[in-house]
Order: sequence, then C-alpha cells, then structure tokens
Amino acid sequence: MPTIADVTVEGEVLRLDVRANIEAQLSGIDLDAVADTDNAENAADYDALRALSGADVAARAPDLVDVWNALPIVTVDGAPLTLVLDTVTVPEVANQELARVSDIALSAAVPAETKQITVAWPDGAGDLILRQQGVDAPYTGLISGGGNSGAISVSGGDAASGWQTFGAYIPVGFDHILPKGLDHILFVLGLFFLSTRIGPLLWQVTAFTLAHTVTLALGALGLVNIPGSIVEPLIAASIVYVAIENIFARGLSTWRPVIIFGFGLLHGLGFASVLGEFGLPDGQFIPALIGFNIGVELGQLTVIALAAIALWLGVRAARMSDLEGQEETITDYNVMFRAWSVTGSLIIAVIAIYWVIERTLL
Repeated sequence: MPTIADVTVEGEVLRLDVRANIEAQLSGIDLDAVADTDNAENAADYDALRALSGADVAARAPDLVDVWNALPIVTVDGAPLTLVLDTVTVPEVANQELARVSDIALSAAVPAETKQITVAWPDGAGDLILRQQGVDAPYTGLISGGGNSGAISVSGGDAASGWQTFGAYIPVGFDHILPKGLDHILFVLGLFFLSTRIGPLLWQVTAFTLAHTVTLALGALGLVNIPGSIVEPLIAASIVYVAIENIFARGLSTWRPVIIFGFGLLHGLGFASVLGEFGLPDGQFIPALIGFNIGVELGQLTVIALAAIALWLGVRAARMSDLEGQEETITDYNVMFRAWSVTGSLIIAVIAIYWVIERTLL
C-alpha cells in the first residue's frame, strides 16, 4: 500500500500528517521493487517488527523521522526543514494478512512569508500520495521512491489537470502488473498457455479486460466492497483453475471465456483496492481510474509479448540444435508450445495452490 501524507501550512506552522506502514519503512525492504513483503530478501526483519506491540513500534517512530529529516523530505523555499514528531498512533495487529497502518503527526515552524514547499520521498520507500490541505485547487500527486513533488505553492493553485492525472497513473497501473503483480502475471500467463492460436487468447483477454474494468470502477468508487480476505484467496483459486485446465484442455472451450469473465471480476476488485487507497479528489478520480486501467492493460500485454518472445527464442534454439546435430526431425512449434504449456501450468498451479492455503488460513 502507498504511504499517504496530508500537508498543511497555517500561519507559521507546517503540519504533515502521515499514514504509513512504519514496520515496512524501517525494515529496509525495497518497497519500490516488491509489492508483497513476504517476497522480500529481508522479510524476516519486517516480520520481527510486525510482531512487536503497538507501543513498541511507536517507540521506533523517531528513528523513521530521523531518516526522513536526513533526506530531508520537506524543504521550504529551498531550505531544508526539520520535522518534529508530535504524535504517533500504532494499532495492534488485528489481521495477519493486512498491513498495520499507523498515523504519524509531524510539524515544524516556517517563516510567515513562505511561498513554496517541496516534498521528497526516500529511494526504496515505495509510493507516496501527497495531498495539500486548506487551500483552493490543492496539489495532489503521486511521488515514487527517490522522487519529489516539485515546488508547491503554499497559497494553492497547483491542482493537476485531468490529463496530467491520467498520464501520471498509467505507470502506476503498469507497475501494479510489472514488476509487482506476480499473481496477475501468473494468471495472464495461464491465459497465454492455453493455445498457440491467437483467437483463443484474444477471446480470453477481452473477457478478462471487460470484467476487471467493471469491478475496478465499481470497487474504486466504493459501490462494491468485498473484503480482501475473501477476494485474495479467490484470485489465487482462479489461477489454479486456469493452470489445471491448460494441462487437460487442447483448445478454447465454450465456457472458458465466461469463466474468465467471472475471474476478471475478482481481479478487478484486487486492482480497485490499490487505487482506492490513494484517496484522490473527486475531480481527479476518473482520469486516474482510466489511466490506471490503461497501465494495467499495457502491463498485461507486455507479459504476453515477453512470453511469446521467450517461446519463439526457445523454438528457434531447439531447431538450430536439431540442424547442428543433423537430426532428421525439426522441432515442431506446437510440440514445443505444448511442453512449455504443461510445464509452465504445473508450476503456476503449485504456486497458486500455496497462495490459496496461505491466504485462507493465515
């Protein structure tokens, strides 16, 4: 999940109210590279912090503020600002599957004549949603790890246009597939592994796209809300189904696009949970929704393209090996694809079965 920060300047006081996963920020996990902390190299450090009580984690909050001030994350008219920790609220862990989100209130004195502020975000800290409060046409932006907001006028007027928001959220959607969306990557590969013909792939991708577009919009707008504890195991189960059917099926069945459509509805709710965390203003929500969805589609098409290229290179290498050995039979594309399909689908099924168990029981 992204970190969310609200910045307010009133008179000679700047306030920064942050909602963050303190444990993830302190653990050293590269949140720009991984979406699931369980897959990080130093996941054990995160788990150790997560096992602490709320009070013990709150006691570590000053360490995080020191990291932010060392950057610094806030500059005022080009001068670094040292933030002071006012309060920190850390809940106890209620659900092992969900990140613990803490509230951190920071403040600092600023000159009365302050014109501009800039907010930076540390490399490896994941995404930051920054929202300006208390002014007309406030700035709202997505800052990736290692980036910054640019100069923000204290008096307001820096709200992004619809086109700017649309463009900014295309890479957010793409990033949710590549490299962070391993479950969605495996599902798309499952669609690819069904057949060598383009027709079955187009039918499946079309059904999947239409379905997840519907629930992405409904979920992100808050019209449909199903807990992640239900959606995530079902997403994993959908991957299992697609992978196992690939092993036994020889082509597109009449019911598979319908089933894929149903699975797409589930995956759309998963996408919506990500976009819904960003807390965008009403005027920017629709452009962000469309841009995010286009980014997701580009990510999925990239996965399919990379898989097709890898298969082509594999077939080409096998044929060259046959020629060099002066064998009588040249490797057939369909035979190679079937070998890849069964092997790949078996691997996908095993991984997804583990996810079903993990997401259901833990």
